[in-house]
Amino acid sequence: MKIAHKISGFNRNRKWKLFNKLLNPDLSTNVLDVGYCENEYRITDNFLEKNYPFPQNITALGVTPPKKFLERYPQVRAITYDGKKFPFSYKEFDICWSNAVIEHVGDKNAQIDFLKEVQRIAKSFFITTPNRLFPIEVQTRIPFLHFLPKTYFDKILTFIGKKWAAGNYMNLLSFKELKEILHHAQITNYKIFRNKLFFFTLDFVIYMESR
Repeated sequence: MKIAHKISGFNRNRKWKLFNKLLNPDLSTNVLDVGYCENEYRITDNFLEKNYPFPQNITALGVTPPKKFLERYPQVRAITYDGKKFPFSYKEFDICWSNAVIEHVGDKNAQIDFLKEVQRIAKSFFITTPNRLFPIEVQTRIPFLHFLPKTYFDKILTFIGKKWAAGNYMNLLSFKELKEILHHAQITNYKIFRNKLFFFTLDFVIYMESR
């Protein structure tokens, strides 16, 4: 577990450096964080809030009431929603940050809708998601099981006591599937970065530049 946490911390620090290099936010930049964590289980949870130097410019969006979240980050504006349409106007934010959330929003159609909402409300975005073809599924820490069709994957998770990870909780994406949903969301001006661990792609960063 300690090794997994170290790898996660290393990878998020790597993504943080990329975020700053690509987007170079400053005191005038307003950022939307889609998917805050009310309960923090890892030091890497709520990574933006822990590291962004202008917390007063962060709006955090989530599906659970932010009681503990606001105690930790009182300068951040936190808003709850139904997990579907974002309660913001067109291009209201300079940047949308979303770390490992799109795989949790539902099926492919829900993921496409999520991307459309991100593009609607932000001038630029920085989204990360695990690679479905990485040998170890990063949340359950189980190797290769996630390569099975999802119905079998869910049944085995339930059988071994990890039902919490089944169903719409997690719909992982490969590089090909990620490009497909970006296409269906009519997003074209993007770049995908691969974060590697040894010889394998651990996760992806999807970056859309301001038009």
